[in-house]
Amino acid sequence: MGQVFSRIAVTAGLAAALSLPAAAATSTWQIDPAHSSAQFAVKHLMISTVRGAFTSVKGSVQLDDKDVTKSSVEVTIDVNSVDTRQPDRDKDLRSDHFFDADHFSTITFKSTKVEQVSPGKLKVTGNLTIRGTTKEVVLDVDGPTAPVKDPWGNQRIGVSASSKVIRQDFGITYGPGMIGDEISITIDAEMIPAKK
Repeated sequence: MGQVFSRIAVTAGLAAALSLPAAAATSTWQIDPAHSSAQFAVKHLMISTVRGAFTSVKGSVQLDDKDVTKSSVEVTIDVNSVDTRQPDRDKDLRSDHFFDADHFSTITFKSTKVEQVSPGKLKVTGNLTIRGTTKEVVLDVDGPTAPVKDPWGNQRIGVSASSKVIRQDFGITYGPGMIGDEISITIDAEMIPAKK
């Protein structure tokens, strides 16, 4: 009789254990600013394309290793790091004509939804804030890549994301007819495991 009860107890315990949800397999990655940037492109006088970048990009990704759609991302871009290779133009971009860096020193993105389109391709929806105005945007994302080790033994992954926004939606209205309305955005980010 004791053996019967023991078997029942073991069976019940095993069933209870199997009914528990599996522990979430998540990892936290942080953007490596030295190997990441956010580029943009906009038409000038409707005849040429001006390209530039923000060279200071920070952020983190909570990556669900079993279900990428449960992942999340946050990015912060330093407006003062804008670089179009023309100092006078960069100064104008930091002014209240455009990004108004004195009052709005950062551009931020915080994801709200991640969708798997195909292997290695995602759509990431989130809130983009520029000049204090927040709008929903969708990023087309390639990645994340499989982890690789750098020469120093550190794990690294990468993503490339792109989208298009209308600058007037974020209160940037200066220079109608001179500067295009649509801005193409590309973010190339290399990430390393977050320090514990």
